[in-house]
Amino acid sequence: MKTYLVTGGAGFIGSNFVLHLLNKHDDIRVVNVDALTYAGNLENLKSIEGDERHVFIQADIRDKSAMERAFAEYQPDFVVNFAAESHVDRSIRNPEVFADTNVMGTVTLLNVARAAWGQADGRYGVHKFVQVGTDEVYGSLPLDDPEVFFREDTPINPHSPYSASKAAADLFVKAYGDTYGFPVNITRCSNNYGPFQFPEKLIPLMINNALQHKSLPVYGDGLNVRDWLYVEDHCKAIDMVVSNGTVGEVYNVGGHNERPNIFIVKKIIEECSKAADDAEITDQLIAYVEDRKGHDRRYGIAPDKIKADLGWYPETAFEVGIVKTIRWYLNNPEWVEHVTSGTYQDYYRAMYEGK
Repeated sequence: MKTYLVTGGAGFIGSNFVLHLLNKHDDIRVVNVDALTYAGNLENLKSIEGDERHVFIQADIRDKSAMERAFAEYQPDFVVNFAAESHVDRSIRNPEVFADTNVMGTVTLLNVARAAWGQADGRYGVHKFVQVGTDEVYGSLPLDDPEVFFREDTPINPHSPYSASKAAADLFVKAYGDTYGFPVNITRCSNNYGPFQFPEKLIPLMINNALQHKSLPVYGDGLNVRDWLYVEDHCKAIDMVVSNGTVGEVYNVGGHNERPNIFIVKKIIEECSKAADDAEITDQLIAYVEDRKGHDRRYGIAPDKIKADLGWYPETAFEVGIVKTIRWYLNNPEWVEHVTSGTYQDYYRAMYEGK
């Protein structure tokens, strides 16, 4: 039985990945390590309560002793690192937290994982360390040249404290591979959307506000372009990289769904109005606000390498994925209410406090 140690596994993408692993593979164990900051929500994992293949540990990846105990007890074969502070606006207000968690946390995890690599004469040990990154480390693409994309050899050029911290973490992972021969991969994804996303991010924020007839704040002119990737497609890509990715390689994971932010907002208005049968959800809710500092104009990924090497491709068109996402939020009002009110932190956090 293979053991996956997944950090940040109570967050948006991490929890979807944990569910994907347990739904797809029978003979595995998932050790889920999450600090349960504001973005960690164990209600995301309610469907696997009682599944003995899932072990949850409340711990911070910066805590070397806690990480050493987890590795010693469960002897993971694979480490997949999702744990990170990830909201750009928060990084602008408090960059130190992002440097501490995203950089030093990753280095701590690398040190512990490398110490466990190949222990006991190779009878067990970490076979692969996968760092889950972001396309934001590449910086910004021009709006007037849609044929230019981020590729794995695109120079790193981050523009926000968040993307700078993720770029630094990626470089440490690469350095551990180059220096020590440690088996690593780095994935860099475009903007994810789907179930369980914290409502400070664009799509769930707009869905939640639209359903409540609240203002829909749009930065600047609304023409900033993002490449949208349905979270389940992303999880499948990471699973493939863990299993079959060539050691040392970087894999870009993109959705081929580039859309301006204002298009996304108007599409959400249209679909929310239909799904909720609510004529009051209209473009009148849109409110343009002062642009974000250092706001990148366009992201776009060419996922040619992962398609050629591993056979992965984005299966979910945006027009399909956005409807699935809206209907998920409509069908899970209790989850939304618990997150927006903050009560999601109470019951489950108390249950796992100190474990």
